[in-house]
Amino acid sequence: MDIKQEIEKANEEAARRMTIGEPVLVDIAPASEVIPGMEDRMITHAGPPIRWQDMCGAMQGALIGQVLYEGWARTPDEARVMLERGAIRLEPNHHHQAVGPMAGTISPSAPVWVVENKAFGPLTGISDNRAFCRQVEGNQQFGDYSEQALQGLRLWRDLWAPTLRKALRHIGGLNLKPIITQALQMGDELHNRHSASSSLFANAMAVAMVEADIPKAEMLPTLKYVTNHNLIFLGLAMACAKAIADPAMGIEYSTVVTAMCRNGTEFGIRVSGLGEEWFTAPAPVVDGLYLPGYSAADAGLDMGDSAITETVGWGAFTIGGAPGILSLVGGTPEEALAYSREMKKITVAAHPTYRMPALGFAGVPIGIDVRKVMQTGIAPIIDTAIAHREPGHPIIGAGLVRAPLECFKKALIAFGRKYNVG
Repeated sequence: MDIKQEIEKANEEAARRMTIGEPVLVDIAPASEVIPGMEDRMITHAGPPIRWQDMCGAMQGALIGQVLYEGWARTPDEARVMLERGAIRLEPNHHHQAVGPMAGTISPSAPVWVVENKAFGPLTGISDNRAFCRQVEGNQQFGDYSEQALQGLRLWRDLWAPTLRKALRHIGGLNLKPIITQALQMGDELHNRHSASSSLFANAMAVAMVEADIPKAEMLPTLKYVTNHNLIFLGLAMACAKAIADPAMGIEYSTVVTAMCRNGTEFGIRVSGLGEEWFTAPAPVVDGLYLPGYSAADAGLDMGDSAITETVGWGAFTIGGAPGILSLVGGTPEEALAYSREMKKITVAAHPTYRMPALGFAGVPIGIDVRKVMQTGIAPIIDTAIAHREPGHPIIGAGLVRAPLECFKKALIAFGRKYNVG
């Protein structure tokens, strides 16, 4: 078998593993209980590895907020000093089977979504089939460390997450694949538009809370929270995508991308046949729309682990079927359809279950191939939110961005070296 045949066979296997994923929500638990390698005085963050001094303002602000939330410091200045002198260990979410939106910061007491990919397990030889994501409970992940932002973290920890956990345990877990399938039919793209998926999830958990006979004092505020949170499914979708993508890692000869993420300074990708190595380039500028009072002059660079959704064919890859998102990120329905068609040119398969009605019920394009990216010059498109360039601010806008081609070029060169390909 020649090298081209080896690559095609490997990519078929990577796509197969991604398309058979069966994500199930199995728990909502403090990070210290479930995330591998999570330690006291440790915070994980979005994107590839980065030092505190090289972080953007929004990520530094989010870390300050997490330190205050944990009670390790009393003031932002104290928190900053601790972070500057290395008293808090900082590591990427992806190094711990986790993901997080925007700054993506996760600390030990923060409850996280626990999603298990039931298609894989010890009997398949792929045992790392769980993924974790923090909840989107406010603006803290944008770098806001105000009292209001921290209160959102506390309410999630002390009230909302424990109540949902009781309900989830009562029903024995929640299959998320039907929700994802239906939400795509209802106009979600599962990155920044979660109106349908959040509603479907809230419906399921409302019934579960009633069946679990949860006390009214806990159930009512939690019901109000989940039924009025249009982005509650974002963290779930990200954990699903991570659990779906991870089994495709480590396939010899595969050129399929298994992760895309950014930390506000660098954009990084991983490739199946190259294992856990990161290939990075400077984080790009987002072309977006801004909330009143903000402009491009205020914006930081692209940030977050949420591009894991595009990695498995959601987000901007299926934006042609989600025109409602355009009022947030900009563009026209015609452009959105063109983006989804364009992404088919750089992927290896179409998903047999996750489909786009607006494109004749075609399956979402899945399995980004670094070879096709470099051959066509088409970079993956991502829809995303925009954080401020300085710490201490909430969300300031949203838009569209292209992954840097330099990441794919570096990966392809490394692939050539490893597999002796000219």
